[in-house]
Amino acid sequence: MAEEVAAFRGVSKSYGQVKAVNGLDLVLHPGQTVALLGPNGAGKSSSLDLLLGLREPDQGRVTLFGGTPRQAIEAGRVGAMLQSGGLMTDVKVGELVRLACDVHPRGHRPAEVMRDAGIEEIADRRVDKLSGGQEQRVRFALAIAGRNDLIVLDEPTTGMDVSVRQQFWAAMRRQAEQGRTVLFATHYLEEADSIADRVLVLHRGRLIADGSSAEIKAKAGARRVSFELHAADGRIEESVLRALPGLVALEVSGSAAAVRTVRIRSTDADAVVAGLYRAGCYPRGLEVTSLGLEQAFLTITGEQDEQDSQAAGALGTENAR
Repeated sequence: MAEEVAAFRGVSKSYGQVKAVNGLDLVLHPGQTVALLGPNGAGKSSSLDLLLGLREPDQGRVTLFGGTPRQAIEAGRVGAMLQSGGLMTDVKVGELVRLACDVHPRGHRPAEVMRDAGIEEIADRRVDKLSGGQEQRVRFALAIAGRNDLIVLDEPTTGMDVSVRQQFWAAMRRQAEQGRTVLFATHYLEEADSIADRVLVLHRGRLIADGSSAEIKAKAGARRVSFELHAADGRIEESVLRALPGLVALEVSGSAAAVRTVRIRSTDADAVVAGLYRAGCYPRGLEVTSLGLEQAFLTITGEQDEQDSQAAGALGTENAR
């Protein structure tokens, strides 16, 4: 079995009546680049706080490299870039980076860190004079100030423009290529799609999907079939469309007396197209496209919301008896 970088085992954390993390089981292994996704309130930041030892779980256990988070951090094996917490303001950027490198148990050379973070040109600028995007790059420099085995990033590209975000992820790829494990939470799903080799989806503190970007898309029904049905080609009953193989979702709009637009989400788009022709359907403007990670994410979390709502309704009915 591969070495464990980090592990959550039966971890729960509540704040009052809100259960931010709910029975989380998760293991990270060396060399993975992992995206942590979820809607607001899903438990992403709380999970990262538990991982870094900033908070203690109410139940379960969190480990880093087989020990406690505190032990791993004191040994210099973890670098972090969090949303919370400010930067020292009465210093220059270069001074702050040099301090971080000096106090790190396995510190890098400050010049290398500033180059990798793309902040060489602002080394002599005071921290309190930086833009939001520049502050994020300085936080990243502090996260890579030493030879860390795990880098944890919470919404790292917030405030960065597109070109700076591209530079940031190029730097992060270099970190991953050196064998480090990278765990990042993000609202930019295109980043997760293009950067991560593993995607985790949290919802109400629970892990509801875990796999590659392609596997997450497949879980949601990975392809969409759309076309037009013209009345002149003969009427097709909606029941025929609903009987198509691999059907996950069906949307029909327009008038049956004129033109109807059909959108189908299916786990087997090829079988859907073949089934259309077998049923005597003559689709016009036929398009078969893959779902993006964003659509897959919305589908998975939406389905989970529906399941939770149904479960709550059933529980309410049972309690009322």
